Amino acid sequence: MFREMRRIKQQISQEECIQILTRATSGVLALSGDDGYSYAVPVSFAYEDGKICFHGAKKGHKVDAIRKNDKVSFCVIDQDVVMPKERTTKYCSVIAFGRARILEDAQEIRNSAVLLGEKYSRDYRDLYEKEIEETMKAGSLCCVEITIEHLTGKIGRQLMLERQRKDKQ
Repeated sequence: MFREMRRIKQQISQEECIQILTRATSGVLALSGDDGYSYAVPVSFAYEDGKICFHGAKKGHKVDAIRKNDKVSFCVIDQDVVMPKERTTKYCSVIAFGRARILEDAQEIRNSAVLLGEKYSRDYRDLYEKEIEETMKAGSLCCVEITIEHLTGKIGRQLMLERQRKDKQ
């Protein structure tokens, strides 16, 4: 169902893909948008147990697109160092394909929001918990969960060679 990576020698392990998803602070969500146009939007997110979660408004382009077609992709660039003289970059990236689901259950919404709070505001638990409760009470908190069906990561040739040299030392 999903394509194999063409440059298989540059494919990174699933473990490294998960490490990248765990530490990254933003990614780009790609959806089927209006009138056949793709819609890609940057989002802050959290990863846990094969799922990516993020929050947003209850109305808008993202939510409309997910309701219309739950198949999405999500991309994270972990490293991107331009090497002008070599006319290349040292990069590492991850792409996840999966199904997005707008969470409806209050406990699932709360769990997702807490996961995001822990990632971005770990030292301010009282503040993010208060905000979660207030937005849930107001009915304005929308959380989305992507269940990953296919995950790949790729490392640029220059970075791969650099890592191999370090491993030999």
